[in-house]
Amino acid sequence: MMAASHEARHSQRGAPCTVPVSGRNAVTFASTCRRGARTGLCLALVLLLSACATLPQVGPNKRQILAGSVERQGNAFVVDVDDQVAKNAQIELRLGFPPEFISAQPLAADIIFPGDTLGLTVWENVDSGLFGNAGANQTVLQEMQVDGDGFIFVPYAGRLRAAEKTPEALRQIITRKLEEQTPDPQVEVRRLAGDGAAVSLTGAVAGQGVYPIERPTRRLSGMIAAAGGLAIKPEVALVTVIRGSKRGQVWFEDLQSKPKADIALHAGDRIVVEEDPRRYTVLGAAGTQASVPFESETLNVLEALARVGGLSGAASNPRGVFVMRDEPERVARRVLQRSDLRGSQRMIYVLNLVEPNGLFLARDFEIRDADTIYVTEAPFAQWSKVIRALTGTLGAVGSVSTASSTLSGDL
Repeated sequence: MMAASHEARHSQRGAPCTVPVSGRNAVTFASTCRRGARTGLCLALVLLLSACATLPQVGPNKRQILAGSVERQGNAFVVDVDDQVAKNAQIELRLGFPPEFISAQPLAADIIFPGDTLGLTVWENVDSGLFGNAGANQTVLQEMQVDGDGFIFVPYAGRLRAAEKTPEALRQIITRKLEEQTPDPQVEVRRLAGDGAAVSLTGAVAGQGVYPIERPTRRLSGMIAAAGGLAIKPEVALVTVIRGSKRGQVWFEDLQSKPKADIALHAGDRIVVEEDPRRYTVLGAAGTQASVPFESETLNVLEALARVGGLSGAASNPRGVFVMRDEPERVARRVLQRSDLRGSQRMIYVLNLVEPNGLFLARDFEIRDADTIYVTEAPFAQWSKVIRALTGTLGAVGSVSTASSTLSGDL
């Protein structure tokens, strides 16, 4: 009785196959073992399927993205990129100066402006002249400031307009006025203080400040050089000139390659140098997920991916590279060949890099400011996760079985 009781207890503790049985009881016992094995396998599969449903992902797969298309009641147009689409989706970044900036002539370096302080010397050809004491024929008039309206006052000549004139032109005017009252006067006009025509220079330059327009700095490139040059890389530098209520902007490198961009400066111009603010975002199974600055005037998909390390050989799906953006109405109409669209449209451009023309299309498709590049995971990457989940599940089941057997053997 004690032996039978021990065997029964041993059977209940998970080791039924060690019980000596024979005949009809042996068949029944084997059937029970098979049912137990099938139950354990089913349990493992249920656990595996549960794990698959919650496998980690870098983002949606290609099928899930395509499910959001307008054709499937989504809110984005999904477009496969071909040569025509790549061409129609291009937008030229229009930078430049207004025509009046380009046609303006360089200022003379010695133009007089309101606020300047002038010095005036008059020589008279008589012993007792209009300005001098007896026996003196030279008179020096110091610190004659040009008022806000651009005028100065000269005794015996009256109120004269000095602004926007050179010292030589003003000298001739004063001489003609004084000739009416003293014979053959000789006049000298000097600028004692004030920068005359000046511009302000701010932003990414070595020396910000207010600079006079002199002979070497009459044009934009010369003025930037006078301020110590750029404090950022030339290929990402944008130069803005503000003149009154108008403004224009060019790439710094255009000042060397396009002569018309190197405009003549005028008094009061404001020059701002800044780094290109454009950025794009890379997500998914790319080399790196990041927000990336352009660092060049133009950028295509291949260049954009290369800057983040390209595609991941172990995880990326080259058949599922997407470019997502809000497309302006005129571009969306051109790409989709539709005239009924109103306002900007959400667009998803699909690139398949393994097609014969795929890499060329990626090279020709331009990236724009605020674009998102999304790379889907390769199917193999998902299967690898399934296999790892399966291996982990079976390992856990094996660990439980081993522990159970150990405990049973100890009792």
